[in-house]
Amino acid sequence: QVQLVESGGGLVQAGGSLRLSCAASRSTFQINAAGWYRQAPGKQRELVAALDSGGSTKYVDSVTGRFTISRDNAKNMVYLQMNSLKPEDTAVYLCNAQLLRLGSFYDVWGQGTQVTVSS
Repeated sequence: QVQLVESGGGLVQAGGSLRLSCAASRSTFQINAAGWYRQAPGKQRELVAALDSGGSTKYVDSVTGRFTISRDNAKNMVYLQMNSLKPEDTAVYLCNAQLLRLGSFYDVWGQGTQVTVSS
């Protein structure tokens, strides 16, 4: 069974930065496309940033210009660089990836990492 392992969350003051990382637990499963979601208490899960297999990206309006999703194919990892963080960015951030192995695709979720932004 393959898993996504996230890291990089934590507590930061408003205006600060964090970088989240997401890696597949087995190297034979390649990340084909990925997205970062977030879920705050009492709110619906929302897609924050997405990266398709061709390298195109899209962002929710509230993070455009502040967050950047990227990938490192050699390391089989996806990142979310978060700058100019605001208290409203506080949430659990989850990585979702479409993994490719031997011609088959697998949709996998990470366990989530907490991001807390203090004012």
